[in-house]
Amino acid sequence: MPASTKAPAHRPFKGISGKAYEHPADRAATAALQRIPFFDALVKRLLEFSYERDLLQGQLGNAVRVGPAQLPAIWNGHEAAYAALDIKTVPSLYVIQDPRPNAMSIGAQRPIVLLQSAILPMLDEQERRSVLAHEAGHILSEHIRYRTTLELLLRFTMPRLPILGRAPLQALRIALLAWFRAAELSSDRAAAIVMRDPLVQCRVLMKLAGGSIEGLNLDAFIQQADEYIEWDDLFDRRLRMRRELTATHPFPVRRIYELTRWVRSGEYDRIIGGDYVKKGEEPPVTAEFGKAVEHYTERFKELLERTGVGINQMSKRMRAWLESLRGQAGDDDDAD
Repeated sequence: MPASTKAPAHRPFKGISGKAYEHPADRAATAALQRIPFFDALVKRLLEFSYERDLLQGQLGNAVRVGPAQLPAIWNGHEAAYAALDIKTVPSLYVIQDPRPNAMSIGAQRPIVLLQSAILPMLDEQERRSVLAHEAGHILSEHIRYRTTLELLLRFTMPRLPILGRAPLQALRIALLAWFRAAELSSDRAAAIVMRDPLVQCRVLMKLAGGSIEGLNLDAFIQQADEYIEWDDLFDRRLRMRRELTATHPFPVRRIYELTRWVRSGEYDRIIGGDYVKKGEEPPVTAEFGKAVEHYTERFKELLERTGVGINQMSKRMRAWLESLRGQAGDDDDAD
């Protein structure tokens, strides 16, 4: 991996678009997801219903809000990420007690960033800033609408449905998880350009895989990632795919491989040098992108078939469920 290009600290990427660093799989998976009949209607209805409010209140009631007077070093890193990506509105930041090291951005109407407490002691200050920059990348790339929908399906909607009625939403959940794993690759790139050093995000990924054990060797882990991806045993590849089906994030070794490959391509240095796609100047759709969309469309169809629910059947059941949600909303209005 070439030595990373450094840039003056705090120099913002004026007007940068999320398309500047977007991973092709992210863009293609988003477009393919939107092809699922009634998908956007269901997303809209879920976000209009009370579930999102329940989600946010359940998180915020058990979390500590970070700011200038509360964990100021973390807050400064949070603000710096949005300044670097030229995002005008800085979302609220919270820390919540949780033994799983993770971070997330949720809230389609008014996004917030949530740090799970276990991630803080395992990272140094620069690595924490990289995590915050990763979440800023999600917000600039407008992942939050579908990310919040995924959280609603995971935490609220499906557990409240009868078991026999869960199959269509279980299928949609699997499709959303496949999309979100692709979206993670884009945000790793965003973290790299905000930090002006992709190796910081690589260290984050190594620690997510192995913890904060003293003596971890990043060069060896990057080599491990290359060997993992290049492993050509067909049976092992199928095993990996099966394990990833219900995961929210790609394996750290896959993420580090994708990030270092992007850096080697020269795209990272080009953005750091000031040559990047700006908002309003996004490139047109290409034939190559169309093929990628077809790939993800077929992949989503395959994922849905594995759950025993085809596209047409899921569409019909989603439409029926939407009608039931409208009826519930009408009852709530009458009660008022």
